[in-house]
Amino acid sequence: MNYRVDWSPRAEQMLAAVWLDSYDREGVADDAALVDERLGRAPLSFGESRTSSVHRVGYLENLGVEFEVIEDDKHVLVHAVFAIG
Repeated sequence: MNYRVDWSPRAEQMLAAVWLDSYDREGVADDAALVDERLGRAPLSFGESRTSSVHRVGYLENLGVEFEVIEDDKHVLVHAVFAIG
C-alpha cells in the first residue's frame, strides 16, 4: 500500500452500527476491507470530491465513506461511514 489508512473513532462506531443494522453483515465487512484496500492504493481515484479535491466520498455496494486525503503525508483519514440501500 502507498497510503496509511486510519479510521476515526467516530467512523469505527458508525461502521459498527451499520454492520449491526445490516441484513448482509458479510457484505458490509467485505466492503470495509475493500475500502481499506482502495484507499491504501489510490485514494484520489476512489469516489468523488466534495468541498475540495482531497475531501471525498466513496460508495460501494453496501457501504459509503467520507474521507480526507493528506497527500504530503500519504495518509487517508476516514471520517464517516453510512449504509447504502
